[in-house]
Amino acid sequence: MKRIAFLTLAFATMITAVFAQDKPASPKAEASGKIGAANVKVVYCQPSARGRKIMGGLVPFGEVWRTGANEATTIEFDKPVKIEGKELAAGKYALFTIPGESEWTVIFNSDTKQWGAYNYKDKDDVLRVKVKPSKAPAFVETFNISVVKDEIVMKWENTAVAVKAKG
Repeated sequence: MKRIAFLTLAFATMITAVFAQDKPASPKAEASGKIGAANVKVVYCQPSARGRKIMGGLVPFGEVWRTGANEATTIEFDKPVKIEGKELAAGKYALFTIPGESEWTVIFNSDTKQWGAYNYKDKDDVLRVKVKPSKAPAFVETFNISVVKDEIVMKWENTAVAVKAKG
C-alpha cells in the first residue's frame, strides 16, 4: 500500500512539474493587418521593462537593435509596399532598428534567420528609412508592435515609433 501511495505521489509530482513551466521572460507574439491591399505579418518576442531604463539604457542609442528579444523580429508582406515613401518588394525581412533620441533608423534586412543582432550585416539591408519617435501616451511595460491603418507602430517604455506604409 505504501508503494502505491509513493508511486501515485511521484507521478503527480512529475505531472505538476510538466504543467507548471514558467512563462518565458520575452514571449513570442504576432501582429498582423493590412496595409492597402498587402497583408502584413510581424513575428517578434516581447521583452518587459521590469523596472529597467529601456531607451538609452537596455536599448542603447546609436546601435543596431533586434527590435524585440531573442531571435530577430521578422516582418512579411504578401504584396509590394511603400515604406516612408520608398519601394519594398513583397517578401519576408528581419526588422532591425537603430534607436536615437530624436530619430530612429528602421531597417529591413534580407537575413531572417538570426539570433538577436549579433550577426547583423548591413550588406544584407534591403531598405533603411528614418522616422521620428514620439512620447507614448502612457507607460508601456511590455514591448509591442501593431499594424494600424497605414502604420507599423512600435511601443515600449515611454517611446512610440510609427513607420508609415502604403500598399
